[in-house]
Amino acid sequence: MGKSFVPTDFKIPEKLETKRFKLRKLTVDDVEKDFDAVISSVDLLKGIFGPDSEWPSKNLTMEQNQADLLHHQKEFEERTAFTYTVVNLSERRCLGCVYIYPSQTPGFDAVVFLWVRKTEYEKGLDPVLFKAVKEWVKAEWPFKKVAYPNRETIQD
Repeated sequence: MGKSFVPTDFKIPEKLETKRFKLRKLTVDDVEKDFDAVISSVDLLKGIFGPDSEWPSKNLTMEQNQADLLHHQKEFEERTAFTYTVVNLSERRCLGCVYIYPSQTPGFDAVVFLWVRKTEYEKGLDPVLFKAVKEWVKAEWPFKKVAYPNRETIQD
């Protein structure tokens, strides 16, 4: 087995909270809010994981989304990848997601993908979220080099 994604004694950050949003572990209990955010933003999200990614499909079902969330929850519990839901402060609405994965590119420790739902993108949340996540990853996570695909390559 290869090198562990994070050290076994590393305490995984539980959340990030700002004046505008909160990040917390994504779980299967978030399925309805997450599905609403994804399905209302399919065109915006296409290609977020690269040009060959088929996610999200306009035909995505609630059941498929639930299976995806269950997979992300299991990865988090196993400490192999970390997916956070981005919610408003009352947690009534999913605003987007943040994914922290091991990098497949030599020289990088992690790769971070993030997105916001279309209505929040139009309100300018995307650059605000990106800046907050970048600072959070730099301050709270044990990575030296982080790739942010479609944004920048190396974490400063």
